Amino acid sequence: MSEQQQAIAPFYNGWDVYQGLLVKAIAPLTPEQLALRSAPNLRSIAELAGHIIAGRIIWFHMVMGEGSPDLLEQRERFGRHAEERTAQEFVEGLEITWQLMQACLVRWTPADLEYVFRGEWRGEPYALSRQWVIWHLIEHDLHHGGELSLTLGIHGLAAPDL
Repeated sequence: MSEQQQAIAPFYNGWDVYQGLLVKAIAPLTPEQLALRSAPNLRSIAELAGHIIAGRIIWFHMVMGEGSPDLLEQRERFGRHAEERTAQEFVEGLEITWQLMQACLVRWTPADLEYVFRGEWRGEPYALSRQWVIWHLIEHDLHHGGELSLTLGIHGLAAPDL
């Protein structure tokens, strides 16, 4: 297989492990535990999980145009109404978004990473490569997953090594 035909998925090995740790951390939580915060002015566990899911939808669907239009409903469901969701719904949201991202990583080639998405955000133009978007989303998952892990730990709950 030539370099141009090779999928980029192997270069992102480990993200799948992190996905599994996020699911493992969230799956057993009760509604009361999902409402916990590390401080009154910070996001709850539910809001953090919803933010991770909504972020994936924003970047993969709204910016890069991947996935079906029903993802917009999922973004609303997890982005603005996270506090109404159950642990199982968060697991489903993480799995749905992971399947979308994994399908793209398997399909895209190294040449696809160079594609530049252009648009406007808050009145300012942007030009972002697919490579930048992927790395930004990885750091987003890591950052907010770390917050989630810290919040679990503060409250004496099992916090996987995220």
